[in-house]
Amino acid sequence: MSFRIFVAVAGLSLAGAGCALAPAGNDPALKQAIANPARTPAFAARDAARKPYEVLHFFEVRPQATVVEISPGGGYWTEILAPYLKTQGTYYAAQYPQDGGGIAHRQEYYRNFRAKLDANPALYDRVRVTAFGNGHYDVAPPGTADVVLTFRNLHNWMSDGYAEAALAAFYRALKPGGILGIEEHRGRTDKPQDPRAADGYVRQDYAIRLAQQAGFVFVGGSEALANPRDTKDHPEGVWTLPPTYRLGDKDRARYAAIGEADGFLLKFRKPTP
Repeated sequence: MSFRIFVAVAGLSLAGAGCALAPAGNDPALKQAIANPARTPAFAARDAARKPYEVLHFFEVRPQATVVEISPGGGYWTEILAPYLKTQGTYYAAQYPQDGGGIAHRQEYYRNFRAKLDANPALYDRVRVTAFGNGHYDVAPPGTADVVLTFRNLHNWMSDGYAEAALAAFYRALKPGGILGIEEHRGRTDKPQDPRAADGYVRQDYAIRLAQQAGFVFVGGSEALANPRDTKDHPEGVWTLPPTYRLGDKDRARYAAIGEADGFLLKFRKPTP
């Protein structure tokens, strides 16, 4: 199938897959985890943009689930998922390997994340840290995960050339019928996708194709993180916008008014035999 034909098919799939977010229902345990005063104040301040309750509901995360979060970074989602899953479920944090693949800032990510967990064992003593990165794909024992989640990371794997290997790893980790949830900055549809995603944006149809090529079945998308103010033509790509503000104070008020990048949520399922 040519890419042009694929785009048309993907558009039809999106139109018929129930892209609007379903009602969030009521999950008091998840609300309690989000409202936990132990969360980092700067993280909690981003909840209006990141919508953690709606996102985790859409990805079918339940307190009894085995959940793998890929590349947790500073731990925005860790601070919610670890206490939420602590009693009944299992939380794997697939962080950069300890050596960072020889990259200094990734070594620092690992050290800071490890220090965060060690500083609060009451919340984090059951977090299972695994290694993820180029050449490190054992994010959880094969066929054990109910849900694999990744938040704004696909563009990094595209940049480093291992997006396909990453998706194959997630497929191995999931149980048949398990869910893969992808959040990413949504790229423009009037421009071809840069396979290295240098500006941090990824076309939604391109992301769907990558996951389908790994064997996943597309279930549907959500517009919970849509931001129509984002024109996606910024001088430093997505990092021009909050929370990064790569231009510093230059035009800061303008970019603050735009807000965080337009985003998509895509849900896939590993087929059952």
